[in-house]
Amino acid sequence: MPEPAAWRYQKITKPMFDTPFSDVTLAGRIIPMTGGVIEDGHVTIAGGKITSVGPGAPAGAVVTGGTIMPGMINSHAHLNWDGIHDLARQSMDDPKPISAFKAAGNMLKSLRAGVTMVRDLGFHDMNLYSKQAVEQGIFPGPRLKVCGNAIIQTGGHTYWVCREASGADEMRRAVREQVKGGADLIKIMACHDTLEFTDEELAAVIDEAHRNRLPITAHATYDACINRVAQFGVDCVEHGGSMSDETIAILVAKKIPIVTTFAPLVMQSQPNIARKFGIPEWKIEERIKAVADPSRYAGLKKAAEAGVQISFGTDAGSPAVEHDVIAPELAHMVKVGVCPDNMDALASITIRPARLSKMDHLIGTLEVGKAGDLIVVDGNPDQDLFALERVRQTYVNGKRMHG
Repeated sequence: MPEPAAWRYQKITKPMFDTPFSDVTLAGRIIPMTGGVIEDGHVTIAGGKITSVGPGAPAGAVVTGGTIMPGMINSHAHLNWDGIHDLARQSMDDPKPISAFKAAGNMLKSLRAGVTMVRDLGFHDMNLYSKQAVEQGIFPGPRLKVCGNAIIQTGGHTYWVCREASGADEMRRAVREQVKGGADLIKIMACHDTLEFTDEELAAVIDEAHRNRLPITAHATYDACINRVAQFGVDCVEHGGSMSDETIAILVAKKIPIVTTFAPLVMQSQPNIARKFGIPEWKIEERIKAVADPSRYAGLKKAAEAGVQISFGTDAGSPAVEHDVIAPELAHMVKVGVCPDNMDALASITIRPARLSKMDHLIGTLEVGKAGDLIVVDGNPDQDLFALERVRQTYVNGKRMHG
């Protein structure tokens, strides 16, 4: 693996937030995400790990009266954006201390919403510091997988918040900078209205990520772009969009997953919500039409049916999408057929994103030996996804972080 980031060499005498392990047996309805539901069961966590899962409530168990399930994973978020202020102006004007405060607040919001891992896909390089703060115990937060700066061609899509580069050598340099900072993955912005990067640049940025043993994911929102980045060898597609049968076949053959992000569309299409965030009326009308147009989702639905693995992401921090918005995204995934039912939607926010981030040996299901990342929900989310808006407790690595 690459040389560790400089902060990993720092000696830590004691974490500022030294949350103790919660050694406890919780009793209730269990959705382990390993198949089926245990209507009356228990989960025991001790020393940060799950030591028992099964039917019945042992003596001394804490009866939750709710549903216990794996912690949720948001695979596309931007912790330094707040969902309230203008994206470009936040990116260009926020002083770094304010940006850090926003990330801290959004990590707390995520924990309260039952999100135990966030895949942060870029806001300059600030997510590298969020990861350091969590791992050194400077501030409590979910697990983080971060990309550092997203990489773009000079003047490319959202150039005001990314690492601009031109030419194959500069692409390699940009990747190496993120690796040096401690990135877990590399992100590129592969298109907007037009395709971005020359062939040489795209090949170089992908090769350099893989040479450093990091996965690379691409912002890709329509067929020509999705097809191109898949052909060149990215490991994941962000957002997705219209797709031809040829493109879907490539994704299936190469086992390239997609992280969908419907929440901006869904939230901005609700006038009572959108107006609170200053979304203009023309945009609200546009969003209402888009949400009601099934053809918009046909490619993603067909890809899912063909076997492309779909994971949950909200693009949290985008206008009207705060970091505790979970259920609207999941419900829309079921509504448009990207997920066939609620249980599959729950898989998209637990076990599938755990596999995406190569963390399924540790999290994503409730199994003996795995980390104690779990939540207690008031209600039955497999029957009503909006029960996820009532998270009572959140545990990360066996430590109670909320509730």
